[in-house]
Amino acid sequence: MSLTEKLQLTVDDLAILEDPQERLGAIVDRAKRIPPLPTSERLEETRVRGCVSVVWLVGEIRDGRCHFRADAESPLVRGLMIFLCEFFSGAPSDEIAATPLDPLAALDLTRNLSPTRRHGLASALATIRAFATTHSS
Repeated sequence: MSLTEKLQLTVDDLAILEDPQERLGAIVDRAKRIPPLPTSERLEETRVRGCVSVVWLVGEIRDGRCHFRADAESPLVRGLMIFLCEFFSGAPSDEIAATPLDPLAALDLTRNLSPTRRHGLASALATIRAFATTHSS
């Protein structure tokens, strides 16, 4: 499934929650079920620069596809980071590197966030794309 198709499915799934704050709450609640990154992966080299909250992002390539995991000190940022990781995980690096898609914006999840949080999430998205670009063919 392409990222465009995946985004449409995600938008359709969350459309039942009309209020962006409710969608945000659902994403944060879902992230609570994901185990935290182990201490061994909470390293300076996995930290996302540009985030006010401390955020770690780990990427790997398996069978030619990117897979991401993340954690953050802030529950809100953690929820959004895990959402981004789940969205992009499983996609080929070439597709991630080339896509302009921003699933957070498509779901209107960033509208009510502070400018510093939006900037940090943009840095995280750029980090995901940079990882994919580095591993593109």
